[in-house]
Amino acid sequence: MSTTIKTALITGGSKGIGYGVAEALIKDGIKVAITSRTQASANEAAAELNKIKEGYAIGIESDVRNLASQEKAVKTILSAWGRLDYVIANAGVGHFAPIQDLTSEQWQETIDINLTGTFNSIKASYEQLKETQGYFITISSLAGTNFFANGGAYNASKFGVVGFTQAIMMDLRKDGIKATTIMPGSVATYFNGHSPSAKDAWKIQPEDIGQIVSDLIKMPARTLPSKIEVRPTMPA
Repeated sequence: MSTTIKTALITGGSKGIGYGVAEALIKDGIKVAITSRTQASANEAAAELNKIKEGYAIGIESDVRNLASQEKAVKTILSAWGRLDYVIANAGVGHFAPIQDLTSEQWQETIDINLTGTFNSIKASYEQLKETQGYFITISSLAGTNFFANGGAYNASKFGVVGFTQAIMMDLRKDGIKATTIMPGSVATYFNGHSPSAKDAWKIQPEDIGQIVSDLIKMPARTLPSKIEVRPTMPA
């Protein structure tokens, strides 16, 4: 390995939860590669992150729906830093509508990004995480165990992420790889076209999820919190 500094891949890391996780990991001395579907947005976010610690962030254009794209992202990290220790599968999308109005395109995009994207993320990084005895963390949602009206596509994808992560946890730990799913409630992000404002002060903040990821990585090797539910202390 070309560096002893640990590294992380964060999908959908140009804003919101992914960006908050990237900030936390850089402050912990971990180099981060953030992905976005456009190189411009990935580069812009990486430039801001490098203000925390110069040379600790790179931006990569990648689409989690495509396994080859994820494999290319991993190769880019290895070319830059020579190792991969942590993968945070964060990229997500939400379409909310009753089944009568939910289109097949909306269904497919939700499943492809939220669920298949998670599958592609571990398939692309498995060999490297096995080598470094690393950590695979998925960002699911409380919608992964709590169904609601208009949530057919989103619930299906997030229930799937929770089940998938818990199942592969049983597989991966045999290779020394930890796996955890984090299930946040309301988070102040740009998700689904929302623009965070002062009205979101009651919500979980992206940096709060970043702290959880940071704490997970610091847990003793013998201990694995495999599923974490996170809620605002006092909902509006």
